[in-house]
Amino acid sequence: MGLEKAGAERKLQLQELECLRLEAYENSKLYKEKVRAVHDKNIKRREFRPGELVLLYNSRLRLMPQKLRSRWEGPYRVEKAEPYGVFHLRHPSSPNILKVNGHHLKLYHSKKMKDNKELEILLLEDLPTEVD
Repeated sequence: MGLEKAGAERKLQLQELECLRLEAYENSKLYKEKVRAVHDKNIKRREFRPGELVLLYNSRLRLMPQKLRSRWEGPYRVEKAEPYGVFHLRHPSSPNILKVNGHHLKLYHSKKMKDNKELEILLLEDLPTEVD
């Protein structure tokens, strides 16, 4: 009788372990769905129209000679927008068309000058010195 009782108890333990495993699997699945929903909610959809100016992120620029050098290149003009975030870009000085993912782009905000006024730029080295 001792073996039969031990065998039945072992079967109950294995069955309980299987139930715990399935419950953990379901909890993990629910957690992943909630995390995915929060992540997808925070993703910003980037939509650019043909003709807009954008900046392109250069992820290959690893060793920068200057600390504060920007990794954003451009501006590029959007030639064509395809589904799923694929954009065709053209640099104003080049006839080549780049095909890039929309996650590597951001809108270029340029300041338009009124009345086409010319600006005088003074650098610190060019400041006149007073002679007494």
